[in-house]
Amino acid sequence: MTKQQANWSPYDNNGGTCVAIAGANYCVIAADTRMSTGYNILTRDYSKIIQLADKSVMASSGFQADVRALQKVLAARHLIYQHQHNKQMSCPAMAQLLSNTLYYKRFFPYYAFNVLGGLDNEGKGCVFTYDAVGSYERVGYSSQGSGATLITPFLDNQLKSPSPLLLPAKDAVTPLSESEAIDLVKTCFASATERDIYTGDKVEIVILNASGIRREYMELRKD
Repeated sequence: MTKQQANWSPYDNNGGTCVAIAGANYCVIAADTRMSTGYNILTRDYSKIIQLADKSVMASSGFQADVRALQKVLAARHLIYQHQHNKQMSCPAMAQLLSNTLYYKRFFPYYAFNVLGGLDNEGKGCVFTYDAVGSYERVGYSSQGSGATLITPFLDNQLKSPSPLLLPAKDAVTPLSESEAIDLVKTCFASATERDIYTGDKVEIVILNASGIRREYMELRKD
């Protein structure tokens, strides 16, 4: 008889999908609200998006317990920054902080796949995309999570920015207007929900621009 042993893992994957698009003067960050484990839905109304600073918003998929721990660390580090510098952290500074925080835990990583969006110091939209151990890149658009393999090729087809190797370097921001970007995000999630069992229920869309931050919701299929 073969020896059987229970394998315990410190990680789980709660699924879900995140998308961010940067424009000339706006940033759109979106995520669905379904949280699953295996074939079970734990809740249909869980927000994966957190506002880290006035002009920085993070959406995270992966293991939501690690995501929550990461959010708490970033909130504490940002509070220290505000006390020391008497101002909010900029989005590029928050991007570097997130990278450092993830890399610090590289030998026992946060199982979190993040996309950070916001406005830079010039008021342009910026999106930063990450792996679990802090490697990051500034891009015009990004997708993370269980539906990323479905959404990324669609975004590439619609928005592919010129190669960064071409000179002179072109802006990473997408040429769409704010309303077009929101419609594109809604289309992404509507199609991903059809094929990915971990994406669904509702999509939460956060729009950042010069006049502030606002949220929109769209219902997705519940099965």
